[in-house]
Order: sequence, then C-alpha cells, then structure tokens
Amino acid sequence: MQFQGRVAVVTGGGRGIGKVIALALAREGAEVVVTGEAELPLKEAAAEIESMGRKSLAIVCDFLKPEQVNILVDKVTEKFGQIDILVNNSGIEGPTKTVAEMDLEGWNETLAINLNGAMLCSRNVLDKSMIPRKSGVIINMASAAGRKGRGLRSAYVATKFAIIGLTQTLAIEAGKYGIRVNAIAPGAVEGERLENVFKKAAESFGIPYEDVVARSNSMAALGRMVKPEEVADLVVFLASNKSSGITGQTINIDAGTYFN
Repeated sequence: MQFQGRVAVVTGGGRGIGKVIALALAREGAEVVVTGEAELPLKEAAAEIESMGRKSLAIVCDFLKPEQVNILVDKVTEKFGQIDILVNNSGIEGPTKTVAEMDLEGWNETLAINLNGAMLCSRNVLDKSMIPRKSGVIINMASAAGRKGRGLRSAYVATKFAIIGLTQTLAIEAGKYGIRVNAIAPGAVEGERLENVFKKAAESFGIPYEDVVARSNSMAALGRMVKPEEVADLVVFLASNKSSGITGQTINIDAGTYFN
C-alpha cells in the first residue's frame, strides 16, 4: 500500500467519480477525508472507507461559503495533523443555455463551485499543511470541456479551461517546495451525472437521448465512455511517487477523443 501514513482530502467524495477516487486512495493505504454538500452520501462513503481498515472523516462543506473551506482544512489538520493529497473534484454541471440566454446567477454559481472551490481548497491546504511541510500533491479535476468549447455549456467550459490554467500556475508557485500539481481531463465518464448532461442536451437539441450517447461514443477512438475506476487509477498514479517527475500537466482520459 503506497499511501500508508498519508492523508488525502477528496472534494465531492460522497458520490460518483469522487467516491470511486476516495475508495481507490483508501485501498492504497491513505486515510481519506471526504467532503461536499450532501451529508448522507459523505457519511456512507466514510463508513465504507473505515470498513477497509482506514481512518476517515466526512465533512459537509458548501463551496459557495469560503469560510467553510477554512473550517474544513482546520478540522482535517486537527484530526490528522497533515494533508498529503488534495483532490479538487467537486463541481456542478452549470446552466445548459446559450450565452445570449445566460442568467448571471447560474454563471456565478458554476464559477464559485467549480473554480473558486478548487482555488480556496488549494490555498488553505498549501498554507496550512503542504508548504510548511514542503511536501504534497494536488490533483485538479478539469475536463475534456476544458480542451474545446461546447455549445450551451459556456459556464462549465469556462471553469474547466480556468482549472487548467490554475493548475499550471500552482505548479510553478509550489514547485520550489517540492509540491506537485496536476490536472485530469476526463471525457465522457459513465454514471448518473453524465446521463443528466446527455438528457439535457437531447432535450435542447430535440433529438433522442440514445443519439447523444452514440454521437459521443463515435468521437472516441475506443468507441466508448471512460469508467470511473479508470479515472481513479490515474489519480492514484499522479498522487504516487511513480509520477514524481510530473507537475503542471493536464492529462486526458477520454478514450481517445482528444490528442495533445
């Protein structure tokens, strides 16, 4: 178990990709803190982590309220004394509208959760644990939507392009402390969240849901979606010493939809 003695924080760790990531880190020996807005899924994820023989903590945090991020990091450091791995995974789909129809509330909410949340978590973890200890890894969840613009998804796309820029900047700033910062850009990942996105797209374009899925799959070299476990495996690699020479990078995991 390569993360024995390390402490990880996974935002959005109560369900979906975040939960799969949290469990993967726990399997490799990490004590894992899961955080997000919904208490019940967080507690269930924490219980599952503890059933694996690891320590865990479920902390409710609303990323629209910056002070709650401060409390989150304080609680983790008080209980575990350190934070070695931060996975900024929390995010929302944002409005499915053209820019001409965009409401400012939906736009600002998407930026606050997807982008500000990652910045605030990184800022506090760096300041209170990683920089003083001169050690740590931050992994930000970007998206294939951060590689190319998409109609009706301007708020989401803007945050994911920004996450890539934030990742590169953090890597430059934190590198002198031995801290690595990378991002992952998943394409279409199987799960409830993507189903909701595809259903909204089907409704907006006036086409069957199955056609949206087929069109998405046809864009990938492998002709399929990515599994959440595949994303988690990449997180484990980037958090491990096996990737000790990698920082400031955004790695696609999209079944071959985009090539660098």
